[in-house]
Amino acid sequence: MLRPPSAAPAARPLGIGQARCLQLAAQGLLQPPRRRARPADVVAAVERMRLLQIDSIHVVARSPYLVLHARLGDYPQEWLDAALEQGRLAECWAHEACFVPAADLPLHRAWRERGSHWAQRHAERMQREHRAAMDGLLARIRAAGAVRAADFPRERRGASGWWEWKPEKRWLEACFALGELMVSRRERFQRVYDLAERVLARLDPPFVASALPPAGLRRRFIADSVRALGIAQARWVADYYRLKPAVGEAELAALAAEGELLPVAVAGWSAPGYVHRDHAALLAQAAQGRLRATHTALLSPFDPLVWDRARVQAMFDFEYAIECYTPAPKRRYGYYVLPILHRGRLVGRLDAKAHRAEGAFEIKALYLEPGVAAADARLQREVAAAIARTARWHGTPSIRLARCRPAAFGAALRRHWRAG
Repeated sequence: MLRPPSAAPAARPLGIGQARCLQLAAQGLLQPPRRRARPADVVAAVERMRLLQIDSIHVVARSPYLVLHARLGDYPQEWLDAALEQGRLAECWAHEACFVPAADLPLHRAWRERGSHWAQRHAERMQREHRAAMDGLLARIRAAGAVRAADFPRERRGASGWWEWKPEKRWLEACFALGELMVSRRERFQRVYDLAERVLARLDPPFVASALPPAGLRRRFIADSVRALGIAQARWVADYYRLKPAVGEAELAALAAEGELLPVAVAGWSAPGYVHRDHAALLAQAAQGRLRATHTALLSPFDPLVWDRARVQAMFDFEYAIECYTPAPKRRYGYYVLPILHRGRLVGRLDAKAHRAEGAFEIKALYLEPGVAAADARLQREVAAAIARTARWHGTPSIRLARCRPAAFGAALRRHWRAG
C-alpha cells in the first residue's frame, strides 16, 4: 500500500515539546474545551482514548469521571452512567476493567476468548472450582432479571478488599470476565449484572461478532493504541491494551511499511516514534510548531496520559507512581495524588480528599516539580483556577490547602481563591 502524500513523516526530528503536544492533542488535553459539554461528548472522549479505566476509589471523584472532567470541563457525572445504560458504551476487561465504545466491544470479546488476560485466567479457575454455584447464579438471573452484588447478604463482614468479597460477588465477577454476564447499568457506581445476550441486544451500534483472526485483532489493537497515544515508541504500545507478548519494533515497522503508521524521529529518543496515519495532519502541525498547549487540569492517577510510568517519564520527565496501593509508610507524596497538567507540562502533583458532606476540597499537600518557576503569575493563576473548577464541579467548593512546596506558591494559590 502506498503512503498518501499527506501522511509523509516529518523531515526533521520532532522536539520533545512538539511530541508532547501531539500526544496531548490525540488525548484531548492540548487545549481547554471551547464550549459547554454535551452528552455525546462523553462517548466521543472515550472513542478518542479507546478505553476509560474504571477504579472505585472515591476520595475525590471516581477516576473515570475525573478523566472526563480533565477533557470536557464541567459536565454531569450521570452522563457517563447514561451512556452505559443506553448501550453507547460497554464494560469489559481491556487495560484493566474499562468502559469501551460499543463499536469496539466485538474486538474485545473476540480477544477475550484467547484467555491471555489475568482476569480471564482467574475466572476460569473460579469456574472450575464453583461450577454448580455459578450455573445456579446464571439461572437465577435468567429467570428473575439483573442483579447487584448488594442483592446477596454477607454472612460476615471483615476487612475491606477483594479477598473479602462474598462468594456471589466473586462469581458475578468471574461470569463477567468470562463474557457470560455484562454490566447493563450502574446504580451509585455499583454494577448491575445481566446476561450478556440481553446487554448485547441493545448496544448502539448493534453488536456484530468480529471475524478477525487473532493476528488481525492484535494488529488492530496495536494500531488503536498508537492512535490513542498520538505518538508512541514500540515499548509503550503493549501496555495500553495489556497485549501479550510485548509489542516489538518489527510489528510497528511492518505497519509503517503498509502506511498504517508513520515513523517519526524525536530528538533525544534512541528508538523511533510512530504516529497513526489518521493523525497525519496533527503530525504536520506539530512539526511546524503549530500545536500550542494551553490547557491546565488536574489528572486522575488512572488517566491514560500517566498510567504508564516509563512513558510518562520519557514524554514529560515526570516520575510518577500510583501510591494508593502502597503501604502508608512507603508513600512519597500521598494516597490519591493528582498530576497537574499545565500548558504541555506536568508541573506538579497534589494529594487530595473531597469531604462531600462539608463541601470541602482538602489538599493535604501540593508539590511543584523541581525547576518549575513558582513565581510565574500565569502558572499561579491557572493552577488555582483548575483546582477551583474541579472543586466546584465535585460539589466541594471550599478549598483547604495544608502543605505546599514551595510555600510561596501555596500562599499565591490562597490569594487567588480568596479573590474568587
